[in-house]
Amino acid sequence: MIEKILPPWVASAESFDDPPGVTLFPEEEAVIARAVDKRRREFATARHCARQALAHLGLPPTPILPGERGAPGWPGGVVGAITHCAGYRAAAVSRDALTVGIDAEPHEPLPDGVLDAVSLEAERAAIARLDGGVHWDRLLFSAKESVYKAWFPLARRWLGFEEAHLVFDPSGTFTARLLVPGPSVAGRELTGFTGRWLVADGLVVTSIAVPERPRPDHAA
Repeated sequence: MIEKILPPWVASAESFDDPPGVTLFPEEEAVIARAVDKRRREFATARHCARQALAHLGLPPTPILPGERGAPGWPGGVVGAITHCAGYRAAAVSRDALTVGIDAEPHEPLPDGVLDAVSLEAERAAIARLDGGVHWDRLLFSAKESVYKAWFPLARRWLGFEEAHLVFDPSGTFTARLLVPGPSVAGRELTGFTGRWLVADGLVVTSIAVPERPRPDHAA
């Protein structure tokens, strides 16, 4: 599913359950030694997906350890992202991207009060005008998670929910305009991102992939 909203120069793998017998590296075992079963299954399956995605790039299995602010640590020359929610885990990696962000959420309304905490007034007004059939509040939350995951490896600093203004196109794309100064990327200040979204199988998934150099297959 996630591959439908990723460009061909990003490899991915996903799982809709937790396969038994997933083997972790000792360093990964140490990270979750005291974790509850739910967290352990999320962590293990996400690493399983990450190693499958890396294999698509011709890379051998390697530990994927949480780094600063929990961002996964990838092999040299690789960027990527991991996501997990109830009934879904996925990873996306690339050697040809500056950054990648993905997120998955259950396709259902956000809990009461959450939308106000994660959105701007202009965003709430905009999604209120969009057609039904999509839980736009949940999609907005997911897209903001993808924005943060794409932002952090470039900026190495926090980005609040209120620091990016998102606009959705019902065709399956979105734009994110940064409301704070961005880092210099390829000699220019980063001012925002473009991304893709999809609703299927009871899930909403979002993605951002910024290529190292302009590409004809990079969705605007």
